[in-house]
This record gives sequence, C-alpha cells and structure tokens, in this order.
Amino acid sequence: MSRPQLSARPRDVRGKAVAHLRKGGVLPAVVYGAGVQSQNISLDTHEFELLRRRAGRNAVIDLSIEGDGKAQPVLLQAIQEHPVSRHPLHVDLLVVNLEEERTVDVPLVFVGTSEAVAKQGGVLLHLRDSVMVRCKPDDLPSAIEVDITPLIDFDSALHASDLVMPAGVTLVTDASDAIARVQQPRIEEEPVVAAPAEGAAEEGAAEPATEAAEGGETASEDNA
Repeated sequence: MSRPQLSARPRDVRGKAVAHLRKGGVLPAVVYGAGVQSQNISLDTHEFELLRRRAGRNAVIDLSIEGDGKAQPVLLQAIQEHPVSRHPLHVDLLVVNLEEERTVDVPLVFVGTSEAVAKQGGVLLHLRDSVMVRCKPDDLPSAIEVDITPLIDFDSALHASDLVMPAGVTLVTDASDAIARVQQPRIEEEPVVAAPAEGAAEEGAAEPATEAAEGGETASEDNA
C-alpha cells in the first residue's frame, strides 16, 4: 500500500529557541511509540501543510528521519496550532504497529438532504460530532459519512447503529447513541392587544352627557 511520505531531521534545539526555527520555515516535532525511544525532530512546515491537506486526519504516514535509513509508519497523534492563524506550532507523531488494532476517535461528516429540514423548516441537530472505532492503522478512515436523508419528520432520529462502517472497521461507540435529529421550528406567537378596562369605557361614554348638561345649564342662565 502506498502511503504519504514525510521527511524529517533530528533536532537538538529545544525550549524557547524553537521560535527561531519556526521563523525559518521549520516545524518542531517529536516522534515516539511503543518500543521506540522518543526523539525530537524537525519538519519542513510547507511540506507538512501540504501533506496534512492531502492525507487528512488519521492517515498513516511513512516517516523518514535523516540518518535512520528505513521509514517507519506513524500517525498524526496531535497538532498544536496558533490560536489565531491556525498555523501548526508543534506536531506529535506516534509510531504504530500496522498489525495491531487501535481505538480511535473519528469525525462524522453529514451528507444528503433531510425533508424535515428542506420542506418543513426544521433545524438539523448534530448530537455527536465523532464516534469511536477500532481497526488496524491502515484501515483508519479520515471521517465517517452520516446520510441525513432518512430524517423525514420531527420524530425521526439517527443512531450510531445507522452508520455504515468501512471494511475492517468496528464501531466502539454504543450503537444506541443518538447521532442526529431535526428540531421543529419555533412558532412566534402574535402579540395580544389588551381590551380597554370596563371602567374606562364607561367614563368615556359619560363625558359627552356631562358636557351637554353643562351646556344646558349655561343656556338656562342666559335665558334667565
């Protein structure tokens, strides 16, 4: 099987001094794993960025360290990123045994069209963003698709048991765990206009009679 290739060099620079490496396009990293001594290495930042976009998450990579000769299979165990630019600051690479199964968290990708969303105005709720699976490193999927087409009404829901696992991959997450459902749209109630109080209505009706009475008294006085 052809895997993505990544080259590295041993790194002696540590601590705050690695900031100078980053300015020169060098990405500090560490490689470790069972039966392997932890080693500080440096990667070409541009090369790593291209590989990450091409290979995706959970891809097994053949890492070649200058001076070691033979490449070793590794996983991108962790990537520390800048909080604003999202550029990588440090990478952890885990050496793996290709014949040994691993339990890994795999992201979910929602695809398809839900009738409850498209025609009934509902809101799709992602109840889980990932699931745990178990498989050999070379079988690890970068993501698992969730087809939301079965969500035809507000009573429908998708569970982990509805996911289609790729060949060689076993679901570890509880099959009964809900994955997605559609929330019914909220209906805004029209504002209720309060009716005038009975007392206020009676007072308003009595005012013209009072004015007429006052006018009559004045007319009487004039006639007198």
